[in-house]
Order: sequence, then C-alpha cells, then structure tokens
Amino acid sequence: MSGNNCFEILEKIFKQKKEKPIEEIRGYSIKYGNIVDGKEIVDEVLVSYFKEPKSYTTENMCEINSHGGNIVVKKILELCLKNGAVLAEPGEFTKKAFLNGRIDLLQAEAVIDIINAKSEREAKTGIKQLEGYLSKEILDIKKEIMDVMVNLEVSIDYPEYDVEDVTKRQIREMLENIESRLKRLEKSFENGRIIKEGIKTAIIGKPNVGKSSLLNAILKEERAIVTEIEGTTRDTIEEFVIINGIPLKLIDTAGIRKAKDKVEKIGIDKSKEIASSADLVIAIIDSTRDICKEDRDILKIAKNKKSIIVLNKADLENKINENNEELQDISKHIVKISALKNEGIEDLYKEILEMFNINEINFDNDLIITNVRQKENISKAIKSVQKAKDVEIENVPFDIMAIFIKNIMEDLASITGEVVSEDIINEIFSRFCLGK
Repeated sequence: MSGNNCFEILEKIFKQKKEKPIEEIRGYSIKYGNIVDGKEIVDEVLVSYFKEPKSYTTENMCEINSHGGNIVVKKILELCLKNGAVLAEPGEFTKKAFLNGRIDLLQAEAVIDIINAKSEREAKTGIKQLEGYLSKEILDIKKEIMDVMVNLEVSIDYPEYDVEDVTKRQIREMLENIESRLKRLEKSFENGRIIKEGIKTAIIGKPNVGKSSLLNAILKEERAIVTEIEGTTRDTIEEFVIINGIPLKLIDTAGIRKAKDKVEKIGIDKSKEIASSADLVIAIIDSTRDICKEDRDILKIAKNKKSIIVLNKADLENKINENNEELQDISKHIVKISALKNEGIEDLYKEILEMFNINEINFDNDLIITNVRQKENISKAIKSVQKAKDVEIENVPFDIMAIFIKNIMEDLASITGEVVSEDIINEIFSRFCLGK
C-alpha cells in the first residue's frame, strides 16, 4: 500500500508481536506479527515499512509479506480494501514515482521493459536505463545547449557587447555536436529493436527440405511435425529462442511450391508475406538434389533480403555445395547443416550474429534505445537541430535563432517527460500490470 493513510489502514489489520507506535518505527525496517480480521488471525506475516520521502513512490508505503496461496492473499487484500484502501490502477505505483519526481519518464519506461524482458541482454539494457544512463545523456546535451544559450541571451539583451562572432561560432559547434550525439542514439534503436523484439526470422523452402527439422533442432524439442509426406506444414509455427542473449522469433512456414489445393495456397501465400516482412530469411535447399525451379523461386524471395542459404542433409551425398555460383549470387552467407543429426547449427548461429553485428554491441558501455516513443522524440529533436543549423547559415537575428534552439530543448524535455501530455502518460502506464 502507498499513500498518506496506508499506515492507518495497516494498524487496523496488523497486530505486531512487539507493539511499537508508528512514529517510532524506522523506515526500511520489518515488523513481525499477524494479520487479523477482528479477533481472528488470518495469517502470520512480515510487514516492511517505508517512510516518505524515502520510498518507491516518495509516499508512506508498506508491504505485507504473507504465506503463499490464493486464499490467504485474497483475504488480506479484501481486508485492506474493507478498511479504506483502493485497488491500484495499472502502473500506478511507478506513475506516482514519476509524478512525484523520483524518476523521469525514461526510467519509468525502463521498469516495464525489465518486467517484459525476454532475454538477459534486454533486461540489462532496461536496468541501465532505470539507473539513469540515458537520462544523464539527455541532461548533458541540454546543459551543452544552455551553456550557449546564456551567451545568446546576452547578445540579445546587450547588443553593445561585441560577442557576436564568438557566439556564432559557439552555436555552430554546439549544433554540430548535439546532432552527432542524437544521431548516435537514434542509430542505436535498430540494435535496441532487435534486443527487445528479437530478429524476425522466416524459414522458407520447398516442401520436405527440412524446415521443420531445423526449427526442432534450434528449439531442441519436437515442436513441428516431421514426416516424409510433403506439405505437412500448412500454417506458420512461431517460437522464440535465445541465441547469445538475443531473441530469435523463428517462423516455420508452409513449403513453397505450386499449391495442390485451396488450403495449401493460403499457407503458401502467408509464407511469402511473412518472408517479405522478416528481418532475416533462412532459405533451405536440399543439398542432395540439383537446384530446381521451386528452389529458384524461393531464392528470388531471399535475394533482396538479409538472408542465409542453408544447405541441408549435409550428412548424405551432396550434389551442391557452398561454392555454387548460383547460390553465391543470392547470398554470401551459406551454411551446410544436417538438421536431422543436429550438425552445423552452431555455424548457423555464428552467421546470424555476424550478419546483425550482435557481437559488436557493447552492452556494458553503449547507450541503446529500445523504445519507439523515445526514438521518435530523438528523431524530432534531430530535425529541430537541422532547422536551427539552416537558419544559422542564413545569418538570421539572434532572437530568431533563440526560438529554434528552444524548440530543441522542448523536444529533449519530451523525451524525459518534463514536457509531455497527460494522454501520453496514461498510455505509457496503461501497459503496466497491477501493483507496479
């Protein structure tokens, strides 16, 4: 519970083993006792006390740690509500922390990123943002602008002082520098998107070349049905797998060929649509057979995408290999595997990591944007910088220049939440679960 009356409500339902007035209980301390409903003991509990302003929300807070089980927890919750508490809305605790100035909007968004993290790297990126690394970068950029704005305001208010040339040079250097810093953050979003959403990977190929076997080999389980009958997979199968800390959203598609019935045609059309929107296409070729028309149709889909050609059935006698010129023309990333015997899968992982430069991302030191709202506001700030640069070149008066520079400051303030609409705040916190 959080709020001015939380201790009053707590005292109605919590009986300490060693009674102590709330005024004497220190924050960041735990008391042992019972939750009671009148004279009836509901559960034996530990209660943590947090006193304002040193709490998550900056308000008085308490946490009741009970035994597990739905019945006891539900009863304690009912007692809290019966004695004056109100159920929190999604994200309300973190929203209070933001509105009360304990954290900024970047840190608030980091909380939901950590909760929803699908990999260690995504969680690590969220923790860095929660600790304020990105907030500090934005603050440093704003400070650099403010240092120049001081001289700019002096030039406007006291034109008799001869600082115009110095100020113009400072403005030019400042705009160039912050544009570079903001572009570096904007560019990091592609890596951030991969960390957060995973690499959307379509596995395509003609029927019975080993698409489902490859999916099963990567997942290390029999997720897809594998038979000698062609066209077993009629719809897509989607699964997440973590490779070196990066999630791969694997999509096993229906075999692409001339459809034999309406249902198969729907599956094949869906396969082509997924491949066109995928971050990565894995095109599987049966290396025991010559390249046929169906293979070539599949290779056309892969040609203008980030793609890896997988030569499957490497454990058998091969008719084509990775030096095949027709394949080389489609992609330089060619891997030999045996999906059935789980051979060459690590080589495939290595190609994926190199293709997306995953190993070059420094998760300890690099600032990485994973949030679309943040990226859009950074892009907006870059446009404002570019407009300011344009008017600076045109030698407009300093008072006009000041307006454009203030626009940059407002864009930066919207990133951290200093200037943000109530609708955006509500939309962000609606994505949280209750009690966060």
